[in-house]
Amino acid sequence: METTLRIGIIGLDTSHVTAFTKLLNDPSDADHVPGGRVIAAYPGGSADFPLSIDRVGGFTQELQGQYDVSIMETPEAVAESVDALLLESADGRVHLEQFRAIAPYGKPVFIDKPLALSSREAYEIAELAQQYDIPVMSASALRYSEGLAGALAEADGAITGADAFGPMHFEPTQPGYYWYGIHTAELLYRAMGAGCREVSVTATDDFDVLTGVWQDGRIGTVRGSRRPGQSFGATLHTDRGPRLVDVSKDGRPFYASLLVEVMKMFKSGVPGIPLTETLEIIRFLEAANESRGTGRRVKL
Repeated sequence: METTLRIGIIGLDTSHVTAFTKLLNDPSDADHVPGGRVIAAYPGGSADFPLSIDRVGGFTQELQGQYDVSIMETPEAVAESVDALLLESADGRVHLEQFRAIAPYGKPVFIDKPLALSSREAYEIAELAQQYDIPVMSASALRYSEGLAGALAEADGAITGADAFGPMHFEPTQPGYYWYGIHTAELLYRAMGAGCREVSVTATDDFDVLTGVWQDGRIGTVRGSRRPGQSFGATLHTDRGPRLVDVSKDGRPFYASLLVEVMKMFKSGVPGIPLTETLEIIRFLEAANESRGTGRRVKL
């Protein structure tokens, strides 16, 4: 019989924590992901970030009341009592500090997007993961949309370019593109793979276009909109012509598809995405922020 992993959550200030806990702990859920159970959590919350601090109380009560999750006073207490960890804090500024607290316990960790809010902090997370020999994975759930996966399988690796699009809201505490740009950047990288050498940005009040040039000469773009009603998607370019993918019209919830990949990593110890690719995505967003501010093309 398969062992059920004991899972802990760090940071209860995002809807992801209730979505993941329901998918894992409720076998009657239509999209139930087997193999693990959330048993412990640390609430966290950032006082200067309303989308964090205003939500942490409700999600903490839900996990405790509905799913009998033990609420603990420190990240370390959670790490000590579980087999694997979901670092879910909505505020990317605290990811390095929280990871630093749990890494010495040697448990595999999923870090919700974005991994960090600077390449310096992202590399420090990677160095800690190497030091303690633990698998680390970070991703937007959109990366695993069934529509995108199906379109990429049909393209069979022959992607000559990609244009990802989606909402591009800004959040004062999360610099520039790290807040919503991470989703569209993940869509772009799922299609193109790593290897971007430079990025340039064109921006107006309502729209931003991030243009990346890859080492092999391919070009990929991220188009963001601050107007209402913008959905996520991508146009994949191949030698056989373009293919439009609307990732918001999937059958299976993104969270469930992502959680399946996370559970594979927890059990095998092998992340489905190389950490080097995630580090490049953080640097891509950092370079795009720099380009938006200076108007110049920025090398990665």
